[in-house]
Amino acid sequence: MKISTRGRYALRVLADMAERDIGEYVPLKDIAKRQEISLKYLEGIMILLSKSNIVEGVHGKGGGYKLKKPPEDITLGDVLRITEGSLAPVACLDSGAATCDRAENCKTLSVWREFNELINGFFDGKTLKDLVSSGGGEYVI
Repeated sequence: MKISTRGRYALRVLADMAERDIGEYVPLKDIAKRQEISLKYLEGIMILLSKSNIVEGVHGKGGGYKLKKPPEDITLGDVLRITEGSLAPVACLDSGAATCDRAENCKTLSVWREFNELINGFFDGKTLKDLVSSGGGEYVI
């Protein structure tokens, strides 16, 4: 499993927003500049996050984006599933995937299931607040 640029950037942007969260809308161009991410690319990410009720946006003067939930209520797993679609290490474990004809006799399925639980458990156990609270420097996710 490999997390795409979209997933990594979404975590960086949300951490940036959580760190500066004062309940006001933050212009997307400011976030893009701080995170050195193309504004156009960032707009696509924000649309996904907005449709999923992670952020809310307002257009026009004084507009921008702000978190819709407190950072401690936004798990990294939720964000990555929004941007990546799935965290499953193999296709047969994707939600909604058809049951494999070989599942009953598959010698490797139990290992993939265990790995899938580890991945999802890890990211579901971490929140945006954890990213912000971890200290360190910039978000180089």
